[in-house]
Amino acid sequence: MSGTEPVRPWLAGKPRVAVFAGPNATVLNSAPLVTSNQARERHGLPPLTDRWGDRLRFDQLRPQRLAAPVTVYVEQFSAHPLEADAAHLYGPPDGYLDDAGRFGTERRAPSDRPVYRIELRPEDGLLPLPYMGVRADGSAWDGDATGPDAPPDATRQPFYPDAARVFEEIDRLGYGEHAESNLLGRHADFDFFRVLPSGGYTRGLAEGERTDVGTGGIAAERWGEDFFPYRPGHLRGEPPRAALAEVTNRLSGALATGTYQAALWLDASPAIEETLYWLTLVLDTEVPIVGCASTEWPHGCLGATGDRNLVHAVEYLRSGIWRDHQGRDRLGAVLVDAERVLLARDVQKADARPGGFGVTGGHGGIVATIGDPGPPVLTALPVWRHTYGSDVRLTAIPRRVRGVRRSGAGDGAEAIDVEVKDGAGGLLGSAVPHVSIFKHARYLTTGPDGIDDEVELLARIDHNLRHRGLAGFVVEANAPYGSSAPSADAVLRRTALCGMPVVRVGRGNGEGWVPHDRMRLAIAGANLTATKARMLLMACLLRFGAPPPAADPDSPTAAELAAVEAALQHYQAVFDTH
Repeated sequence: MSGTEPVRPWLAGKPRVAVFAGPNATVLNSAPLVTSNQARERHGLPPLTDRWGDRLRFDQLRPQRLAAPVTVYVEQFSAHPLEADAAHLYGPPDGYLDDAGRFGTERRAPSDRPVYRIELRPEDGLLPLPYMGVRADGSAWDGDATGPDAPPDATRQPFYPDAARVFEEIDRLGYGEHAESNLLGRHADFDFFRVLPSGGYTRGLAEGERTDVGTGGIAAERWGEDFFPYRPGHLRGEPPRAALAEVTNRLSGALATGTYQAALWLDASPAIEETLYWLTLVLDTEVPIVGCASTEWPHGCLGATGDRNLVHAVEYLRSGIWRDHQGRDRLGAVLVDAERVLLARDVQKADARPGGFGVTGGHGGIVATIGDPGPPVLTALPVWRHTYGSDVRLTAIPRRVRGVRRSGAGDGAEAIDVEVKDGAGGLLGSAVPHVSIFKHARYLTTGPDGIDDEVELLARIDHNLRHRGLAGFVVEANAPYGSSAPSADAVLRRTALCGMPVVRVGRGNGEGWVPHDRMRLAIAGANLTATKARMLLMACLLRFGAPPPAADPDSPTAAELAAVEAALQHYQAVFDTH
């Protein structure tokens, strides 16, 4: 399908999409609930004012649920300043309100106002209303917490526990430029999953109250262990490396059921690029995977791009431009941002502003465009292998691979078996490799030799051999050659001979390809950034295991050198094609 061919329906029936709420997911981040002036007046509290001390003209409205039905009367022709200009095109109002506020179906006096009568019911859904909550001590809420640096039990959570509420608010309150409503639900059905979520139930949750997919109640959850917000900043939580196995297994398991025709992954805007690339490498699936984030403002705020990105992500899915002739996804994981579709391999956050995601590597990266005029349009097809065609997909990873550990004598290493998958084929968190990023810069060493200056590398090598079965290094060095200081080169050569592979990439967002002919005992990292090369090396370690260690890494035999180089060729083939 080219960009000029007509868009065909995705499916004959309504598709079902799995929506995964990940850590620090900026799309699921809301502004603080601030006590309204109506509530402040009721409780005798000072009002919210502008910078000159004048009471604010309007209360901020937040989506809330009615507890009982209510009838409201709305002035006719109040939806637009020029609505009354076309009064001759309208039918009659529902009735009239007199000066005393009494409703009647007939006008009784010239001052009676024409109105529409609206019956609002709890089952109608969320309505924007003033926020009436106050703190337990009777004071007003002005932020997330009761005070600066408040502990978790004195802080309200700004993140939603899953995406169900955000989708409901967009469908209930959002509308498109052509007055379309239900901007998400009109195109697909959604199931919501919590995978290292941004918000948690610190008091637990009964099974019947869950909005996510799961059985049983949810036990009391802890900040930074069961859920991972980034606001308030002093309570920010980051998932550990082993949690990558949970992400892999949960998404793989859900998509393997055949229930879902697509997946949405919601994550932090600075980190989503790494997770998306990992997913495009390891998930053995033929369905599209789309990432969404918000580069700046919280959900619901003026100009929040995260809400629009979700709508555009669903538009991208329903367009079908991602399909090959067999109906499979031909692009791999992508990120939708600012009316563009960016390939997971190449996307990178550059700034916290609309359109703040850019592309790396200098070649391609943007594969489609979204937004008026017209439907989504495919602009490029990537050559990189992904998902069901990836050489490092989960189903291709063996049950156990070769690892390394410090040998009993000397500073060398010996081979060991490392279990990387459980009996059900899931990835073990304990096996997720430790890959460090080493950055080269000029004027680091103290002299011509400089070996003693590489203390960071030497310490990490020693720690890996003692505690990590699978480990490696990414060297972010000169662009585009991947070359570093001779002192570091000597240490890194020894590293490879200890069973820890080394990938070399250019510094920053390099556009050139790291050349193969300079890579003796190292892997050329193409035009990947260091963070992306790290994810790919982790996947390769799980797929191929560690290179065979030399008995004496300072004096390897010719056969040992040849064995290491042969093992690294498997890695190199993946880096050249993924």
